[in-house]
Amino acid sequence: MRLKDLCLRAVGGHLAVLGPPAVLDIPVLLLQDLLPHLTVCQLDELQPGLNKRGISTLSRWIGIIRDMCGPNHVIDVHTEEEAKHKVMRMLFVTIVYGFTNSFVERNATNVNTPGFLWSAARHIRQFPLIMSLDKSLQGLTAELWPLLNLLEKSVRTVSVSQSTHLGKRKTQTPLYVLHRLLDHGVAKSLIVDMQCPHLLAWLLHGRGSQYLYPQLRNFKHTKEAGCVSAASAICCGQETRTSQEQNDQSSPRKRPKMDSVSLENEEAGETTHTVDPHLLCQMFNRGHGPSVGVCSLGQIETLEIRQCGSDSLRVLNSALPTFFCLRSLTVHSFSTFRNSDVLDLAQALRLLSDSSLGSLANLDISVLPHIKLILILLDASPNITSLHVEIQSAIWGPTFSSYDPRTTESSTSELPLKNLTVKVTDLQTHLHPITAVLRRSPHLSLFHISGMRLTAGSSESQLLTTLSESNHFLKSLMLEDLKLSDCLPEILKLLSDCKLEELQLNDCRLLEKWTDKTESLHQLVVALKKVPSLHTLGLAQNRLAKNVCVLAELFSGCSPSSVNHLNLNSNFIQPADLLEFMNRLRTHHPQHQVTLDLRKNPGDRDPDTWNTAIEGLQQYCVVLVEGWISTNTMADHISNM
Repeated sequence: MRLKDLCLRAVGGHLAVLGPPAVLDIPVLLLQDLLPHLTVCQLDELQPGLNKRGISTLSRWIGIIRDMCGPNHVIDVHTEEEAKHKVMRMLFVTIVYGFTNSFVERNATNVNTPGFLWSAARHIRQFPLIMSLDKSLQGLTAELWPLLNLLEKSVRTVSVSQSTHLGKRKTQTPLYVLHRLLDHGVAKSLIVDMQCPHLLAWLLHGRGSQYLYPQLRNFKHTKEAGCVSAASAICCGQETRTSQEQNDQSSPRKRPKMDSVSLENEEAGETTHTVDPHLLCQMFNRGHGPSVGVCSLGQIETLEIRQCGSDSLRVLNSALPTFFCLRSLTVHSFSTFRNSDVLDLAQALRLLSDSSLGSLANLDISVLPHIKLILILLDASPNITSLHVEIQSAIWGPTFSSYDPRTTESSTSELPLKNLTVKVTDLQTHLHPITAVLRRSPHLSLFHISGMRLTAGSSESQLLTTLSESNHFLKSLMLEDLKLSDCLPEILKLLSDCKLEELQLNDCRLLEKWTDKTESLHQLVVALKKVPSLHTLGLAQNRLAKNVCVLAELFSGCSPSSVNHLNLNSNFIQPADLLEFMNRLRTHHPQHQVTLDLRKNPGDRDPDTWNTAIEGLQQYCVVLVEGWISTNTMADHISNM
């Protein structure tokens, strides 16, 4: 180790004695060399001062992420704050839950300390609450109590996973932490990543919706179990009630049933305990400060249910009609929803919309059994501005019928929709529901559709024509896994009068039926250059191969393209083709720096030529490359199909 490195390590090791002002006074070049020798806490402490000296800490934060996650981890952060928050969250969660991590083991003396936890807690925006790890969470109610106060002020999103029996004693600690973050804290975003309708009911009960679940309203105090919740006794058994029982909300359970369930739990050594947030707060707060009054419940503005079965959907549907504060809703199921489930959801959304008090603007639902349900959902909730759906035909149950008594004829009224994403996994798709939505959405700004396989008599050209005629304010268009080789005239017409800022034509088999591929691609380039607002262009997985050279014309002529991000990955571009592309780009190089994505192209077939081309491109571009193994014949085959 060089003397300078030894000195820098000593500065890092004695920063507390030297003090930040003295360290920040050293020359800028030495400060930059000092970054790798700083601990996470020191980097966080010095970052404001370093920024004032014109030094960015982003590279150091990214280095820590790579050290923790491995060299192949995709780095999806672009600012110092994003990177710092990611590091702090990963380390905080690892330490609190006692997970194994080589970085923590190597830096245990610096990060496995109360001081670091206090520092990290200020930066935690999303807290993953793992219900089954109640013992790890107990520290937050004991020696680490001040951390919970900090988390209340910083955490915006709580994600809940790995539910356990709601009536067990060990669930009380996670429920109390949830209560503190959702009701005492500033968190208004909730992610439920599990299948447990009973816990979902507890989470939604009173936190925005006026609907009160009968099973969660009445709490009873008994000698045997302390504060015993009727919810624990009634709805926390191992077996799920039938649909008829769940819908029968007017008939409360009889006392003998409650006693029998409680008795069964006691015989199993699992006494039922309170799930009342107010009683939990009183119980855990003893010895930590003055008693507070009745706790008010927070409001959930963003809700994401990642494993939503029919039972959880019924709980959600009960809350939706009066869920006036809800702004964003994501409902995801690993299997395709039944038609009846989606129609029930649409009815709940309609009741919310009819109240005129709802604020729901973003809706994300997957997986729908039929594309026609898009229109029904939009008609049920006409104030939606962002819709994301995934479609996959159900392999069981009745097929969709537009004559279902709960549906109405599709409206033709204008929609305020601005963002629309449709992902389809189906052998045959009806185009009409998509074009109908596009015609009713003149303010659409983003449209993303993928995987569409049209029924006989329909063509992708109809989709492009509708976009040209009805969606003049479109800024982002992403077409993926479509067959557009017959649609060049419609693509050119769309580009002739648009305000696109982003265009993605990925895996669209563009060149597949073009007789003169070079000339047709030249026409596309000419049209693209006439869109002055365009800054992002994606042509991944289109088998451009040697025709990639034509794309160098984007930056030539008296009015070059303003594209600054060009995605050419997975196009079977060989080293000689890339070298020719580089030579043409050198003649008419971009006037601005371009991010060029060349991942998943066979550069190893001639490494010397490939590296020469990359070095030449790096004069004008930020080049993104990734290793390729040509001996993997399947990879070659797929890329050149």
